[in-house]
Amino acid sequence: MMSLAFMIILLGGAAVIPPLRKNKFYLLNAALVMVVSYYAENNVVRIPPQNLLSVKSLMLLLVFHIVCINITTFVAYGVDKKAAIKHQWRVPEADLHTLEFLGGWVGAFVGQNFFHHKTAKKSFQRIYWLMIVMEILLVWGLYKYLDLGRFKFF
Repeated sequence: MMSLAFMIILLGGAAVIPPLRKNKFYLLNAALVMVVSYYAENNVVRIPPQNLLSVKSLMLLLVFHIVCINITTFVAYGVDKKAAIKHQWRVPEADLHTLEFLGGWVGAFVGQNFFHHKTAKKSFQRIYWLMIVMEILLVWGLYKYLDLGRFKFF
């Protein structure tokens, strides 16, 4: 049940936001989150159906998403680097930046340094760091606006 709810949330985002629909790596991320949540639901944690949209459940979705988006972003950098070497289809920079903005900036940082990819391109790096600043500001704003400090997560 939890994995179904997470699938609806993630694919609903892709249905509503056109750049996500076109981003194959976002869809890979959604699939990874669904697989991880299905495994967790059947082997680790039980969340009753009436609590699917509780704070704990949504925090679990956030943790699954952050882990999976960083893995996906790392893979996207590897795929793009391999394609660049072979002069094949490349991952659009907009897709890489979208993955970074959605929380994959750690995976992007590791991928850039591991694959030695996009580290010298100044215009790309400016947008990369802008994505990090925008995400931090967004998270801070949501934290303040939603008053998340009142919740006890642990």
